[in-house]
Amino acid sequence: MSLEDKFDSILARYEALSHKLSSPEKLDNREFSSLSKECSDLRELTEGIHEYRAVEAQINDTTEMLKDPDLDEEMRTLAEAELEDLHLKLPMLREKLQIMLLPKDEADEKNAILEIRAGTGGDEAGLFAGDLLRMYQRYAELQGWKFEVMSASNSELGGVKDVTALISGTNVFSRLKFEAGVHRVQRVPKTETAGRIHTSAATVAVLPEAEDIDVHIEEKDIRVDVFRSSGPGGQSVNTTDSAVRITHLPTGIVVQQQDEKSQHKNKAKALKILKSRIYENERQQREAERSASRRSQVGSGDRSERIRTYNFPQSRITDHRVNLTIYKLEKILMGEGLDEIIDALVIEDQAAKLAESVE
Repeated sequence: MSLEDKFDSILARYEALSHKLSSPEKLDNREFSSLSKECSDLRELTEGIHEYRAVEAQINDTTEMLKDPDLDEEMRTLAEAELEDLHLKLPMLREKLQIMLLPKDEADEKNAILEIRAGTGGDEAGLFAGDLLRMYQRYAELQGWKFEVMSASNSELGGVKDVTALISGTNVFSRLKFEAGVHRVQRVPKTETAGRIHTSAATVAVLPEAEDIDVHIEEKDIRVDVFRSSGPGGQSVNTTDSAVRITHLPTGIVVQQQDEKSQHKNKAKALKILKSRIYENERQQREAERSASRRSQVGSGDRSERIRTYNFPQSRITDHRVNLTIYKLEKILMGEGLDEIIDALVIEDQAAKLAESVE
């Protein structure tokens, strides 16, 4: 199907949806909700197609006008300048529409579960994991998202061993999914007396929050173990066996929760994270099957892949996937400059998918 045929098909579908929605009394609530969402999703694309075709029509009209031998010089000069602008505008609109037509990641609109774990580097890795946690908290605040820490294990010196958080809001996963991988830091630790630069790392995982409709877990497929929660140094936190460990037998995925005093609440949190990990595994498999050239896209979401280096002595951040280097480290760690990196990753991903779609 040509691009123009796709445009015709979309316009016809949008018109049919609008006609159906004009008589809501003929639809049940579920159908009305489903059609309304589809119509809303198509609205921006439809407006873009109309704008694209309007520019095409303007180019044709202006070209015809310039063929008139009686056209005075002033009008000819104006028309030629307008035609030049229109010829620049048309391919930009076309590319924008092609990007909008790319297959959507079904998880993009979902909330996200963020997991940060201190990696190599001892206490310094824990401090860096804490820096990343604060960066994402601040970024979420700036986006108007809700940030809820589900579980956390602190390290010495005020750092973080590992933390899991639920981030809720509009298009959270679409903005954060490229953050998954190894984040490396280069700086002089506070405990370093000789002033030597140390390198340490933290790993980040970003999972789309799975809903019940996305993943159904059979009771026979899980093993639930309960045990007594423990704090730093092995001290007992609760006097009851409230900590929960859930093992998903078909995949071997294990999730453990112990932050709540209630066993029921710990189990509910653990199940939420388990569903999200299963959903993300299935989503990654579908993506890999759909795109044989997945390696050309930005990152794989694999937490073993080194994606970014934070160099404190030079106030430099480098994202290795798009060869982007920015000298405003403090601003980014405050969440304020993170959009600049995320936007570059999104654009690169779109370009790779666009190239793949026209091959």
